[in-house]
Amino acid sequence: MDFAVDGITCAACMPVIEQGLAHEPGVETARINLTHRRLTVEWREAATTPQAIVQRLAAMGFRAFPFDPKAVEGEEAREARFLLQCLGVAGFAMMNIMLLSVSVWSGNVSDITQEQRDFFHWLSALIAVPAVAYAGRPFFRSARMAIAARQLNMDVPISLGVLLAVGMSLVETAHHATHAYFDSAVMLLFFLLIGRYFEQLMRRKTRSVAANIAALRAETAVRILPDGTLRQVPIAAIAAGERVLVRPGERVAVDGVIVAGRSALDQSLVTGETLPQEVGPGDAVYAGTLNTAGSLTVEVRAAARGTLLDEVGRLLETALEARSSYRRLADRAAALYSPVVHVTAIATLAGWIIAGLAWQPALIIAITVLIITCPCALGLAIPAVQVVASGALFKAHVLLQSGDALERLAAVDTVVFDKTGTLTLPDPALDRPAGLSDEAFALAGRLALSSHHPLARALAAAVPGGRPLEEATEEAGRGVRAVVDGVEIRLGSLAFCDAVAEGAAVAAAHPDASLIAFRHGDLAHVFAVRQVLRPDAAAVVAALRKAGLAMEILSGDRPEAVATVAAALGIAAAGGMRPADKIARLDALKAEGRRVLMVGDGLNDAPALARAHVSMSPITAVHLTQAAADAVFLGDRLAPVAHALAVSRTALRLMKENLWIAVVYNAVAVPIAIAGWVTPLIAALAMSGSSVIVTANALRARRGRL
Repeated sequence: MDFAVDGITCAACMPVIEQGLAHEPGVETARINLTHRRLTVEWREAATTPQAIVQRLAAMGFRAFPFDPKAVEGEEAREARFLLQCLGVAGFAMMNIMLLSVSVWSGNVSDITQEQRDFFHWLSALIAVPAVAYAGRPFFRSARMAIAARQLNMDVPISLGVLLAVGMSLVETAHHATHAYFDSAVMLLFFLLIGRYFEQLMRRKTRSVAANIAALRAETAVRILPDGTLRQVPIAAIAAGERVLVRPGERVAVDGVIVAGRSALDQSLVTGETLPQEVGPGDAVYAGTLNTAGSLTVEVRAAARGTLLDEVGRLLETALEARSSYRRLADRAAALYSPVVHVTAIATLAGWIIAGLAWQPALIIAITVLIITCPCALGLAIPAVQVVASGALFKAHVLLQSGDALERLAAVDTVVFDKTGTLTLPDPALDRPAGLSDEAFALAGRLALSSHHPLARALAAAVPGGRPLEEATEEAGRGVRAVVDGVEIRLGSLAFCDAVAEGAAVAAAHPDASLIAFRHGDLAHVFAVRQVLRPDAAAVVAALRKAGLAMEILSGDRPEAVATVAAALGIAAAGGMRPADKIARLDALKAEGRRVLMVGDGLNDAPALARAHVSMSPITAVHLTQAAADAVFLGDRLAPVAHALAVSRTALRLMKENLWIAVVYNAVAVPIAIAGWVTPLIAALAMSGSSVIVTANALRARRGRL
């Protein structure tokens, strides 16, 4: 059974749940999907029940309920709104309290009176207490659940530091003290809420992949009964060996073989080729592909399970799960923060009391340790660079979709391109035959408007302003004909237009093109519809090669079409590849120690994009491919790919510098705080200063070079 689990805040929760359920009698396996917050449990029905599993999770501090993608998405949307509201409250309170704190700080070195200082402190308290109570709820709730389950997570020291800072500030204010620390508590919440909200957005973006795959899956099919009658039935009722009817405009619901009919199928799921392919008896078809022309009778090989669409979904989910190792590593390191901070603060408190200091100043020193070891600098070290670099990439028409895409882009040493729609423009180009008059060209365009074939649409787009011929008739899978001024005109396949000889000459000149013929009376003309390289493809490939990057082309298109592009760019290439073939090649490169950037746009590229070390797709890609990619780029140029690599390398260097700044800060500041040489106010200023330093350093990420 699949459960949705509420209360998972980091990867440290995964072993707690999995190991905790492992001790439950009757439970065989328990696996957590951190991206989806989904728990899959297998158990022996005679030994336990779902209710017992839910109760065991509740005892560990987690709320579980049956997994429903729609319900989970609704819950995530509500949580995102809640986090945004908390962030707004914390930001508003922080700005106002900092403004009041400036008055106190400046007054402490001039002529502020005790009454004036108390007024500002109580005014800050009036803002901070309700703001902390509201904005801190995501952390307080998580900390409370962890403590109730006798666990520790990152939210426990955060909650403790915030509450102690606010509590001590109230005590200090009541005793007319010079300093209060309301600003530190609210500032800490503000920065941490930014990170929590960003993580939430990334998780929801990743989860949309499953919904995109589901949209391609047909729920019903038209079964052909033995007596020839038709009946629409659910896919689950279709068995291998039966026959189904696929009508024009419908998605194929099964994997199978055509036994009757001819048509053109959009098979981008299999080949990545945007132009539909002519199919007929004996050709294989796959679930999720789109029938654009004639009706087809298909003998079923797989229906509800085991289809190629299922394989794409399985490969995609497996690849996405493999990627989460980066977050696991980061969460393991972050999990160490919690016990270290607690032990350090408690040891400081105990040490000073043993040394003879009163409990109140000893507690202030302990709070100082909690504040000065605040994870703001460490927390901002990466996000600050990401924000600046993301802004620079946005100006370069690159949109990041993954929180750790920059780090992985910076490590790339190999770039793998798809061909169609990636190295080439998404819309095909039409070569007008020599000797075709303007009048005949206009007639061909009008006739093309009467056809549903994609090649005809390419011709119609090249002749704007025309109107369809009302008397035109279409023969499914062959072409369209009409009579104009007593002369028959035809548009379609070479055989339909009696243009086989003319087509052979055009095919020899354009071996990578698809052909469509036009006959006007006794004259036959053949149009070549071909993919055109992006205008800067050659320059970008040259720049990547100069930067020392290896490159390959992996395409599902015809090998001859792929070879033409590969020769033009000087890149090794392989054509006719299916999704599993691309995955296998990426795995082979990974085994060689390569860090691969996959750039693709077809539906068949989605699993490879997710499996690669990092991935990009053009904005014209199908929705599923965009969801699987770590970044998308806009426009007709390929330059954003090179720019993304350049900015990411600069960003990674700055991330490392920021981490060192944070580490050095803590290495210097913590011993000073333990020694009692700083007050909580100085600790707050030091914490803020470290945040300012890493943020200022992050601004350098606006420029990058390969």
